Amino acid sequence: MINREWHLLSRPVGWPKPEDFALVEAEVPTPGEGQVLVRNAHLSVDPYMRGRMSAAKSYVAPFELGKAMQGGAVGEVVASNAEGIAVGDHVLHFLGWREYAVLRAENAVKVDPAAAPLSAYLGVLGMTGLTAYAGLLRTAAFKEGDAVFVSGAAGAVGSQVGQIAKLKGASRVIGSAGSDEKVKLLVEEYGFDAAFNYKSGPVGEQLRAAAPDGVDVCFDNVGGDHLEAAIGSLNQGGRIAVCGMISVYNNTEPAPGPRNLARLIQTRGRIEGFLVGDHYDLQPEFVAEVGPWVASGALKYRETVVEGIENTLEAFLGVLRGDNTGKMVVKL
Repeated sequence: MINREWHLLSRPVGWPKPEDFALVEAEVPTPGEGQVLVRNAHLSVDPYMRGRMSAAKSYVAPFELGKAMQGGAVGEVVASNAEGIAVGDHVLHFLGWREYAVLRAENAVKVDPAAAPLSAYLGVLGMTGLTAYAGLLRTAAFKEGDAVFVSGAAGAVGSQVGQIAKLKGASRVIGSAGSDEKVKLLVEEYGFDAAFNYKSGPVGEQLRAAAPDGVDVCFDNVGGDHLEAAIGSLNQGGRIAVCGMISVYNNTEPAPGPRNLARLIQTRGRIEGFLVGDHYDLQPEFVAEVGPWVASGALKYRETVVEGIENTLEAFLGVLRGDNTGKMVVKL
């Protein structure tokens, strides 16, 4: 049996190029004691993976050159040498970017394909969903009646942030997106009160028009002009949770910081970055609250599905370009 897996050959400078990667064939490994072999069904590609392609010191180790990359994946166990996980079980794990993965049983989380589509465990019911939940409710300390601005709101995380805020009693939810079609989606399907296309004019002006009374919470996925706009519209005691800064991930020079940080003195505002890995204690609460919302249709989600292991790199580049609506998933 042949296993195809994506390797990083060289560390990208600026935008990643196809020649920085290779789809390599290798033998399917045999699971050892305490291990399982999983045939991956769906792979996750996410913006944070761009950071792991750099050798710069960060919160997670960089991808190793000449070895298979990693990422969220969900699939079926086809061989097991471990107690508690049987052939035919479906599991969530972190050895994506490949067709087959061998991993220790303790690094696999069993999921139920009857309760939700397998791909949902990579998005709305997985790390993506927990990121939205923890960042909004814990880091940004959202409370009922807050006005909320979500940058990159049509993405996998942002779309959930806005909907959770509405379900929790936000007074107003505003989102930014990169196309008129996505703006329409935010308002008509996800229930945002207002949204704007950040390509249509200065973000600060558009946010002020959409939120004339300011915002109490900003969930930022974009950085740059979006972060500056959020600071400019922040109400007294406002909070900004920084989840990502996709606008600067491919920069070859440091991006200038917001020019209006002094406004935080006036508003007594707070900016705080966070990592979902620090909030896994919220997982049971998250599943208990969000699961029923998803099942009932109260919380909607979309996926952009790319088929074929050979198209995983293009799917990843599509995330960096903003091609996806909702979670980008590769179906094998």
